[in-house]
Amino acid sequence: MSFSIDFLDHVAIMVADVNASADWYEKVLGLKRYQLPEWGEYPAFMLANKAGVALFPVDSSNNNSYKNRIRIDHFAFNVTNENFEKAKQQYEKLGLQFQIQDHHYFHSIYTKDLDGHVVELTTLVVEEKDFYKIKPSK
Repeated sequence: MSFSIDFLDHVAIMVADVNASADWYEKVLGLKRYQLPEWGEYPAFMLANKAGVALFPVDSSNNNSYKNRIRIDHFAFNVTNENFEKAKQQYEKLGLQFQIQDHHYFHSIYTKDLDGHVVELTTLVVEEKDFYKIKPSK
């Protein structure tokens, strides 16, 4: 393997009510809410130290039952900047389709596994102390 993963960063989940879910994760698990202005209304990140869940609203405008669409959206592994670059090279070498996104504090590379699950590798592009010092929204 040409790169290594540091830790599971977050799991992104679709929820019926972002605020209610954020309250639940805070009350039940003690996670703190990070609502970052650079990201807009969502996701609402609920973190304990450097790991947690990202809450996204499910689209309830469709006539199908929205409960059927409440699911895990993607999962993310944290990597160093160096390993992020190695992963891009590895994905290209393997001929994988992937997308890179700039999330202001992080850069992420997304691809899908064999079953269509979205797998994200994410790397911090600012000093660690500058991101993790951000105060929770509440």
